[in-house]
Amino acid sequence: MKKPLILGLTGSIGMGKSTVAKMLVAQGVPVFDADAAVHVLQGPHGALLEQIEGAFPGTTGAEGVDRAKLGAQVFGDAEALAWLEGIVHPAVAAMRQEFLLEHAGAPIIAFDIPLLFEKNGQSQVDKVVVVSAPAETQRARVLSRPGMTPEKFAHILSLQVPDAEKRARADHVIDTGCTHTETVAAVARLVDQLKQEAAKNSGS
Repeated sequence: MKKPLILGLTGSIGMGKSTVAKMLVAQGVPVFDADAAVHVLQGPHGALLEQIEGAFPGTTGAEGVDRAKLGAQVFGDAEALAWLEGIVHPAVAAMRQEFLLEHAGAPIIAFDIPLLFEKNGQSQVDKVVVVSAPAETQRARVLSRPGMTPEKFAHILSLQVPDAEKRARADHVIDTGCTHTETVAAVARLVDQLKQEAAKNSGS
């Protein structure tokens, strides 16, 4: 049985990755959202609440994980963060595997992974698609978010692989610094191209 072509969709903060993920879905490509999976696992009645509460007492409640309280316990503490990731990452990987089985008949599947390069996740996908935009566009988008400051933005950027490096390492780049219509067209072209590649590779 032929396997789907797996795309790793990534991009730095404010580059429009979530928007491109929606465009892929509109093109019929199933998209697994790692961040959304974490929210399910840590939300009300989430599967990880008991484990997280056991490791970080006082950080969960009826609404699920209190992200501010949990963040305060792991911020700047590499050991605590590694412990949390040891709880969360295997559960997300299991959900991703279920998603893969559910959509095994699709020609293309996308994994939306914000920290793809930062966590060396490129080995788990067939092609990497980087969503990018000019630095000034990125900055304007991010600073318009509630509660965002130039200092917070600079800190987040310092933790991410630079956009130029991501673009250089990508198999495909989607530019969101243009009009919405132009980005939609670029995504449609990419999906068509990848479907043709997948068909050739499967010998159909």
